[in-house]
Amino acid sequence: MTQSVLQQISEYGIVPLVTLDDPNDAVPLARALVEGGIPVAEVTFRTAAGGESILRMAKEVPEILVGAGTVHNIEQAKQTVDNGGKFIITPGFNREVVEWCVKNNVEVCPGTVVPSDIEEAMNFGLKTVKFFPAEAYGGIETLKALAGPFGDIKFVPTGGVGLHNLEEYLNQPNVAAVGGSFIPPSKMVKEKDWEGIASLAKSIMRKVFDFTVGHVGINAGTDDNAKQIVAGIEALFDTVSKDAGISYFTGNIAEVMKDPFVGTHGHICVDTRDLPRAYAMLKRKGVKFNEDLVFYDAKGRLLTAYLKEEIGGFAFHIRQRPGK
Repeated sequence: MTQSVLQQISEYGIVPLVTLDDPNDAVPLARALVEGGIPVAEVTFRTAAGGESILRMAKEVPEILVGAGTVHNIEQAKQTVDNGGKFIITPGFNREVVEWCVKNNVEVCPGTVVPSDIEEAMNFGLKTVKFFPAEAYGGIETLKALAGPFGDIKFVPTGGVGLHNLEEYLNQPNVAAVGGSFIPPSKMVKEKDWEGIASLAKSIMRKVFDFTVGHVGINAGTDDNAKQIVAGIEALFDTVSKDAGISYFTGNIAEVMKDPFVGTHGHICVDTRDLPRAYAMLKRKGVKFNEDLVFYDAKGRLLTAYLKEEIGGFAFHIRQRPGK
């Protein structure tokens, strides 16, 4: 089954809101976003350059997922598709535009702000909607409230979302991605600072994934050796240890393996904010996973995944950060 465009966007977690006055800026900007690890552009129809910018991005930078934002009518939606755009985002729930998109198999993310808007979207079979203006309508608390009656709906909050609260929004389970003009900043676009935009995009993606060391795995070889290692760590750092069956965990510092395990020297657990998103990113990079050591829970949700190759004699695995 072909992955939908909105599913792909959710794997990046960010939807750059692009407003251009000069279509000549479209291609270098698209390349900067690709280099920065956010190959997505919601090009708005707020200026006359919108349609031409979409056309140039789609034609000259095929790596980017380009679509249109601030779409108010069917004509703009048609122009987007004719110019190579892959998705439509509307500021409010526009029934005519949504209906045209659904009938023509064009992916659409309509603006919603109240439950009746979401109900309308559900009637069209949509699973992902925009939440705009997010901060003006309660932000995080509203998203939490909507999660109950609309458990199958994912949101793309925009409006008041920026670098100051980006991580808080991404921590919400019903957020597919966040959007906004914080990337690319209009000042950088006007200055044609493409290198700066790429650098900013990279720093934003570091926030999206939020990788940290969860623990270090130590291959003790035997249960007796494992107990000795645990006792040594406890004595140094006053950690609380627990028996996990195949290993002992001593605080958040180490997992001491009772029997031989993966990794020449051991393993390193890397925690992330969103495991499926991190898993997809590493696969895009060409990383191979040990399929025998990719684990899911009873509901089919990814729990942890071990990389196939060692680094410096250590196996690495990525894990959903506990408590998230």
